[in-house]
Amino acid sequence: MDQNKRPTIRDVAAEANVSVATVNRVLSGAGAVRQGTRERVRLAAEQIGFYGMGALRSRVAAARPRYRLGFLLHQPGRAFYRNMAEALRLATETMPDCEIELRTEFLDDLSPQNVASRMLALGAECDAVGVVAAVHPLVTQAVDTLNARNVPVFALISQISATGHVRYIGLDNWKVGRTAAWVFEHVCRAPGKLGILVGNHRYRCQEMNESGFRSYFREHAPGFTLLEPLLTFESSAIAQEMTEKLLNENPDLSGLYVAGGGITGTIAALRSTGRAGSLVVVGYELMDSTRPALLDGTLTFVISHPLARIAQEALAGMVRAVSAPNEGGNFTTILPFEIYTRENI
Repeated sequence: MDQNKRPTIRDVAAEANVSVATVNRVLSGAGAVRQGTRERVRLAAEQIGFYGMGALRSRVAAARPRYRLGFLLHQPGRAFYRNMAEALRLATETMPDCEIELRTEFLDDLSPQNVASRMLALGAECDAVGVVAAVHPLVTQAVDTLNARNVPVFALISQISATGHVRYIGLDNWKVGRTAAWVFEHVCRAPGKLGILVGNHRYRCQEMNESGFRSYFREHAPGFTLLEPLLTFESSAIAQEMTEKLLNENPDLSGLYVAGGGITGTIAALRSTGRAGSLVVVGYELMDSTRPALLDGTLTFVISHPLARIAQEALAGMVRAVSAPNEGGNFTTILPFEIYTRENI
């Protein structure tokens, strides 16, 4: 093409390998053009510097299907859920062939009654709902109600159905627990007492973490003594109190597994008691609070969710479920977890 000549519709058609009529239909906003073809025409026009790019972009954007997707996450004061919300926001910008409007709500009240109520309210406004929730009959009832209204529900991070009938995007938490156990067996100088902190037994992810953790020791390292888990109720303040209790009552403690929320409280307790670095500690999520703890030895090992991938899979799965509701299929996605030590961050 002559570099001094302004690109024409015919040039766009040649670059996109489509007919001139197709380019004209894209420019006019006609409906009889596949979205993939519209995008190809848009990219071709950008490549050659077509003069009508403003109109073309607006026509292509207007033709994209739009979805309103809602997410219920935990307390906004917790960095992990702020990071998840940001990952979801960024993922909307990379979704091909559609426009996504996000409705993200953070819940301070995590009672089953409130979670179920907010799920129903969000489902009345959105095409699909993603939620982090504990297993409870009220939550299950809300899922069934939304499904009956053709509003798909996706469980993020923690499954909310033991039978797997609710779509799930997250980790294989049985493997997570066994991986944590492997660390203690191989890093502790000798078998000893291990403390366990759990946020809430109704979170299926934490239940599976602990089950996998214990199963590994029964199978491979029976010389370790696993103490009964202490509940943190997903609170950093309670996690700090429970960690101090464990350290006070078990001065010979060899390690600590933080299988639920409250890792920042555990870090604070280890530092304030002077026990940081003296025992093996495995926890979750690489964040602004856990990164320094890994570097100074307060934490030994961190298992982390790949938030960008979870966000992308959640949005893609929701769009599929809404756009093709009769396709069926398995929308459950198990993702590999990330592993961090002080040497690879």
